[in-house]
Amino acid sequence: MNTEGRHVGLTGLATMGQNLARNIARNGFPIAVHNRTTEKTERFVENFAGEGDIVGALSAKDLVVSLERPRAIFIMVKAGQPVDDVIGELAPMLDDGDLLIDGGNSLYLDSERRARELQEQGLRFLGCGVSGGEEGALHGPSIMPGGSRPAYEQVEDVLTAIAAKVDGKPCCSYVGDGGAGHYVKMVHNGIEYADMQLIAEAYDLLHSGAGMNNDELAAVFAEWNKGELDSFLIDITARILRTRDDQDPSAWLVDKVLDRAEQKGTGRWTAKSALDLGVPATVITEAVFARAISSLKDQRVNAARVLDGPDGRLPEGDDFVGAVHSALLASKIVAYAQGFEQLTAAAAEHEWNLDLGAIAALWRGGCIIRARFLERITEAYDAATVPQNLMMAPYFARTLGAQQDDWRRVVATAATSGIGATAFSSALAYYDSYRREQLPANLIQAQRDLFGAHTYERNDRPGTFHSAWH
Repeated sequence: MNTEGRHVGLTGLATMGQNLARNIARNGFPIAVHNRTTEKTERFVENFAGEGDIVGALSAKDLVVSLERPRAIFIMVKAGQPVDDVIGELAPMLDDGDLLIDGGNSLYLDSERRARELQEQGLRFLGCGVSGGEEGALHGPSIMPGGSRPAYEQVEDVLTAIAAKVDGKPCCSYVGDGGAGHYVKMVHNGIEYADMQLIAEAYDLLHSGAGMNNDELAAVFAEWNKGELDSFLIDITARILRTRDDQDPSAWLVDKVLDRAEQKGTGRWTAKSALDLGVPATVITEAVFARAISSLKDQRVNAARVLDGPDGRLPEGDDFVGAVHSALLASKIVAYAQGFEQLTAAAAEHEWNLDLGAIAALWRGGCIIRARFLERITEAYDAATVPQNLMMAPYFARTLGAQQDDWRRVVATAATSGIGATAFSSALAYYDSYRREQLPANLIQAQRDLFGAHTYERNDRPGTFHSAWH
């Protein structure tokens, strides 16, 4: 086997692993590939060996011996125990300074643990968030590497070469120690949940409420994609809405899709972490809950026959498209603001030196939430005065103020029409709560002191107090 210059390996040849391996080979890096099922390894080499210097390893041992030291091996298997199983098999065969790279959607706490355990064995570890799906893995994903800086520098040339490029700059840079890379990817996915739910609610209001057909909606989303809402998710929404069903060309395919949204767990992880950190990531959490209630399909079918409510239709002739655009833009800003607040809190908790502007730049290309206004986020965090909350940055504060009349109209109309728009509503409630100097939490704290002697602070003098409430 020719091993000259071969220092990159990859194990796990499901679709993401295959496409990442092809991307690496296409960029001129010799690579050895391995899969637990040898037939898959052989088939991959047969199909794609022409794309670069690719060899197949029929066992984990063959993979290790095929690589020059210091070795770097990408692990592209299902998150959880399968990653630990692969590490357990490979680690005893590796030498000091060799590197294992987990490119799956692993929980950041697992990445923290794996980094510690491998360091004790003299090995290096990177927990690499990779976003962009199958297409991104092949043509250029957004890559969020976390671990030791020397570990990153060992494969920096590979990672930056295969990453998406925006204005000639790779959407890949070192994020931070331990599990920082997978944490940033987790929050990315949480924002993705929120973004998708907000778009779904806009679609619902205009389709179920305003009675627009899918051709009309496709045109609306395509037009929105030319302006401030320009993003991958808006673009694919227009594409989805104009697609006809192969089995019934008179019908739209989206109308044949069962209204039950699945999830793989990263949104839940984001919401749980936000709760642990005390960060009000309300839009992300509502998006997770929305998927949960969508899963109750049988119950919803029964409830539709039993529970009363409005008919869900907007008044005749109500021009609602512009208002929904405003609500979507404003709510999207809130979702991103909450995500970046969570990153700030996590950085303080775990002592990660996260560069928020650089993280926004990582997401400009390759990833699912790539959008035009990520450049505005980078600008906000690179400014001389960094905002306490992204909503406070001048551009976003002005934009939120300009959209709020339409935003309120949309939320109110959704409520009176009986259309659940929980992400829109949650975003507006967060905005209104954040901008209020006085909240009713004084009453809550008084209640806590009365029934549990939890004490309270006063607004007219320092100290902690407990009172006998009459």
